[in-house]
Amino acid sequence: MSKNTFRGGVHPYEGKELAKDAPLTPYLPQGDLVFLLSQHIGKPAQAVVKKGDEVLAGQVIGQADGFVSANIISSVSGKVKDVRKCKTAMGTSAMGIIIENDGQYTLAEGVGVETDPASLTNQEIIDRVREAGIVGMGGAGFPTHVKLMPKDPDAIEYIIANGAECEPYITCDDQLMRTASSEIVKGVEILLRLFPKAQGLVLIEENKPEAIAAMKAACQGTKVTVRVVETKYPQGGERSIISVVTGRHLKLGLLPADLGCIVDNVTTVRSIYRAVAFHEPLMERNFTVSGPGVAKPCNLTVRIGTVMEELVEAAGGFKEGTDPKKLISGGPMMGFPLANLQVPVCKNNNALTILVDDPVEDAQKEMTACLRCGRCNHVCPEGLTPQQMAVAAERKNYDRYENKLYGLECIACGSCTFICPAKRPLMQLFKQTKAEIMAAKRRG
Repeated sequence: MSKNTFRGGVHPYEGKELAKDAPLTPYLPQGDLVFLLSQHIGKPAQAVVKKGDEVLAGQVIGQADGFVSANIISSVSGKVKDVRKCKTAMGTSAMGIIIENDGQYTLAEGVGVETDPASLTNQEIIDRVREAGIVGMGGAGFPTHVKLMPKDPDAIEYIIANGAECEPYITCDDQLMRTASSEIVKGVEILLRLFPKAQGLVLIEENKPEAIAAMKAACQGTKVTVRVVETKYPQGGERSIISVVTGRHLKLGLLPADLGCIVDNVTTVRSIYRAVAFHEPLMERNFTVSGPGVAKPCNLTVRIGTVMEELVEAAGGFKEGTDPKKLISGGPMMGFPLANLQVPVCKNNNALTILVDDPVEDAQKEMTACLRCGRCNHVCPEGLTPQQMAVAAERKNYDRYENKLYGLECIACGSCTFICPAKRPLMQLFKQTKAEIMAAKRRG
């Protein structure tokens, strides 16, 4: 193993104390559910139901359309009200299936039937993960079955269950590790079946002592171990994890498997276990509603497709006497601002953060010219030079940005923006620049 931390990084206010001890509580949706067909990296799924169809919980309603794609599963029983374009958390539109919940949650045939994972072949395990529609649930949304089919399975050295949960305010993974530690370990053991030469690790930041204790207890007598690392943002990023565990750098264009690693969020790993052992498709996920603007910060187990407005109500609504100015899908470092709460929870959404103040708006009022202090260079986990990248980006010097400054290696973690005393929106500039460069490449 390498070290206990990675290069750079920052220490934002954690806000974990608001919800870290709130137990995971099941929440059943009250209104219609919206299932976007693009809840994953890759090609959107294709609707296989139409308006008026009756559906069951656990039924495939969107079929994966290609290798890098994922099934969409209904989390409720009821009737399809429509198949049309719907708003996403990012403010764009995507095709979605709207289902009227009948409140019965009648399961499709075969869902929940227990199977001994040892009785399944490796291919059957992968097929179950594919059928279940499992994707990376830490934010990326990469189809998990694709991740489990690397070019050279024998080259995989580490199976890493990511329990870092480094984003401020978010605590649902912490709670999952405390309460479902044995299922997470069993999920890692299933993955070790696929990669028998690998070592199984559960990586957790040191600010989660209860989760660490629970996971260590669950690992006893297994080939899985807990790796405790320094609390520092963005420890939960794949590149940071691989750097800490292996000492290797994941360059642009490489996959973790190219460096001998399979990295999955702990929620994803637990979902793998449920899919393989109980034929349980991905219908629900854990979700944190927190921030200084919410009355009762909480951790919920929610049905995918639930509209976020309902979850604010489940958390007691906005805190009395406040007028929240910022609603964020995810956490404040890498999340997306929401125009409203009429958007559904997707597979890769893990939180709703409600802020009383808008830090972006406040920063704009204080922004000055670059002070050339170099703090952004110091905290960049990728070893980039944000100060110079910003100059190249503002001048539209894309060749220098990409080929001299390696700007496309930016992971948009926001560390540079967080640390900048001049309050410059560096991450936003870099995301826009990357989008423009990639668009130009597509045009040829």
